[in-house]
Amino acid sequence: MSRTPVTAVFDIGKTNKKFFLFDENLKEVYHTYTRMEAIPDEDGFPSEPILPMRDWMLETFKNALASTEFEIKKLNFSGHGASFVHTDETGEPVTPLYDYLKPFPEDLLERFYTENGGKMSFCQQTSSPPLAMLNSGLQIYFLKYAKPEKFKNVKHCLHLPQYLSLIFTGQMVSDYTSIGCHTGLWDFSKMDYHEWLKREGIEPLLPPILPGNSLLQTKSELGSIPCGIGVHDSSGALLPYLEQEKQPFALLSTGTWAISINPFNKTPLTESELYQDCLQFLSISGEPIKISRLFIGEEHKYQVEQMYSHWNLPLGTYKKLQFDRSIYQRVADSKVKKIGFHYLKPQDYGLEKADSSDWNQFSDFTEAYYTFIHELTDIQVASLSLVLNDTQVNRVFVDGGFNANSIFLEMLRIKLPGKEIIPSDFPNGSALGAAMLVNMLS
Repeated sequence: MSRTPVTAVFDIGKTNKKFFLFDENLKEVYHTYTRMEAIPDEDGFPSEPILPMRDWMLETFKNALASTEFEIKKLNFSGHGASFVHTDETGEPVTPLYDYLKPFPEDLLERFYTENGGKMSFCQQTSSPPLAMLNSGLQIYFLKYAKPEKFKNVKHCLHLPQYLSLIFTGQMVSDYTSIGCHTGLWDFSKMDYHEWLKREGIEPLLPPILPGNSLLQTKSELGSIPCGIGVHDSSGALLPYLEQEKQPFALLSTGTWAISINPFNKTPLTESELYQDCLQFLSISGEPIKISRLFIGEEHKYQVEQMYSHWNLPLGTYKKLQFDRSIYQRVADSKVKKIGFHYLKPQDYGLEKADSSDWNQFSDFTEAYYTFIHELTDIQVASLSLVLNDTQVNRVFVDGGFNANSIFLEMLRIKLPGKEIIPSDFPNGSALGAAMLVNMLS
């Protein structure tokens, strides 16, 4: 019996590690996933379980290679950003994969900005809001000065998607989509690495840059299969839309973060936009793309857990709610802010917020949840507007976790009356984008 030819993709998120097979029409025909517990780094802060993840990937891939149903013809990877794997000469990790939420020493951060012309000047040059460890390039600076004993063993610094490719190909490369992801590495005015990397002797640690649709080859023991170099997950999620859509659009890619992406906005960043977590990415070919970010997934998780605890409700209760305009109207008519956000800062967008959430002021869970989503979508609209302004974009696709939340979607429609809000047909957009990349040349 002949086997179905497929493209394999590992899609590595912070929470879920997924493996997909796509047929020749790029339709998903198989997937599996695992979750892994974080491993404390040397400071006791959670870090990515990089070695268990590598073992799971290799075992999963070898099982797929042995399948009697599928024949793997191509392989690629998508991975979360702001993550560096630091290796020795052979490609073996020599440090933990530090979490981007790990605290960055304030004195070291201040010294870095002082050495580089001041915080906001540097941020504008690199199109990177000041995000400490989330500026992943600064993680290398942190390593050099805060962990010198570890740094002396580092010979290569790879972004996570390219480390995933290294596992299977043995080759070390860099790609634009990871370099351009608020890393503090790229000077957008010069369209080259920022000069601080040369001054610190860090540039030689970064492997050569290849275009995102480049093909390498897996090691012989892994089939000598054409293999991609990996893609940053948000950039991967954009690709299916660019391929399908002929008219301008924006993408709101939701999950832990809501990433508003407008590939038709090339305007330079202003200082105020940087403060509102607006930045630029690089496309697979190195072109700038304007985006804004909002930490809505974690905010939603936190607030819903508080509500469940208060009303003693089971997990998943909010998923049973459907949009009711009368409830929305009642909530929207109240001019008093009632939600004390945990992660988000409405004041950054000129919005008010409550000091804390008093759940006793709500008649029931439904009213509380509607109020939360109402105030959350106010912030989301402000964030989205940063990339929509001054462009002829009238359609916004919503993919990821919130694309199935009718309350979230309907409130966006009400608050963006001139825009068409379209739930996405690409729920696994990052993985699909990675699959498309390795099939672009064939």
